[in-house]
Amino acid sequence: MRVTKINKRTIIRKVCIMLLCVGAGWYLKARLTPQGFSMGAMGGGTPYVLTQQVKVAEISPKKSYIGRVEAIKSVDLKPQITGYVEKVLFKEGGLVNEGDILFIIEQKRYLANVELRQAELDSAKANLVKTERDYKRQKSLSKQNYASKATLDTSESNYLQAKAAVAQAEANLELAKIDLDYTEIKAPFTGYIGKANITEGNYVTSSSDNLARIVQISPIRVSFAVTDKDILESRQSNPQNLNLQTELVLPNGQILTEPMKSSFSSNEIDSSTATINIYAEYDNQQNLLIPGNYVDIRIGDQEPQMAILVPQAALAQDENGNYVVVVNDKNIAEQRRVVLGDVVEDSQIVLDGLSSEDKVIIQGLQKVKNGQEVKAQLITETQEAK
Repeated sequence: MRVTKINKRTIIRKVCIMLLCVGAGWYLKARLTPQGFSMGAMGGGTPYVLTQQVKVAEISPKKSYIGRVEAIKSVDLKPQITGYVEKVLFKEGGLVNEGDILFIIEQKRYLANVELRQAELDSAKANLVKTERDYKRQKSLSKQNYASKATLDTSESNYLQAKAAVAQAEANLELAKIDLDYTEIKAPFTGYIGKANITEGNYVTSSSDNLARIVQISPIRVSFAVTDKDILESRQSNPQNLNLQTELVLPNGQILTEPMKSSFSSNEIDSSTATINIYAEYDNQQNLLIPGNYVDIRIGDQEPQMAILVPQAALAQDENGNYVVVVNDKNIAEQRRVVLGDVVEDSQIVLDGLSSEDKVIIQGLQKVKNGQEVKAQLITETQEAK
């Protein structure tokens, strides 16, 4: 077995490289560690913390919900009579106006039936005139004892039957006219129509499939669910929904600020979700709200408000509620109980407990006790973003 002697120069070179690495590590640690941090971390010195000035901004608080666009009116057109479809008088996917004729179903047969029922009515009326005259004549003769009681009774019966025949003929004529009206299927309201499910030449009955579907586009409705807490707060703070501003965020990110025409809520809260449905109505003049779409609806007061905002990192919570820790001019940490409002982007609105001059701890909060002296470094929002 051959043993190779280790070169002294090799050993010295390796030791030098090791010492250089250790020195570089200590140098980098000293450069990257804030002053005073090491002492605080070991518990033997003043803790080092980062603070940020609370922000005072003018905001319009808005709560966001997921809404579904719904047509206020929609109808499936169905035939009420039997016959062949003679004409389809609309452009598929187009706008139809209230009263427009959309389908015509075999009109000639139903028009002939109306004429037949009219003739039956005319005949019944003629017979009524004849039996009425006979009844009056027999009644006069009976008073003069020239006609028997049996003859008068027969005449009266014929007269009453003739009156009933006229009423029946009038009813039959009215039904025939109704059927004739059904040969023209009209748009019950203005809206957009879909495709024609049944085309010209097909035979339809009252049990046939829908001919087409119309949905109303303007006005239109957006429905969304809010929590029971939100609806109670809204009714207490703004019972008549005055100056209520909404924004609709479309699926492509476009924001509509079209004013809301009206709104109403469901009459009960869903006990399984603790929410209640709200229905908001819009004119939809640009036709950008399409039934079936989902949008984000943001609701808030129209008048802007001044508010104190703190970063989410400054908030803490214990058994007594929410609090932050501020650093005063003497670098003493002070615990402050706060009342929180809504969340605005990455910040929290503080309704009570802070003033605009306060600086809150956003890093190192867990190392600080109430009344303890700290070493604080103030950072700006720009530094925090970096």
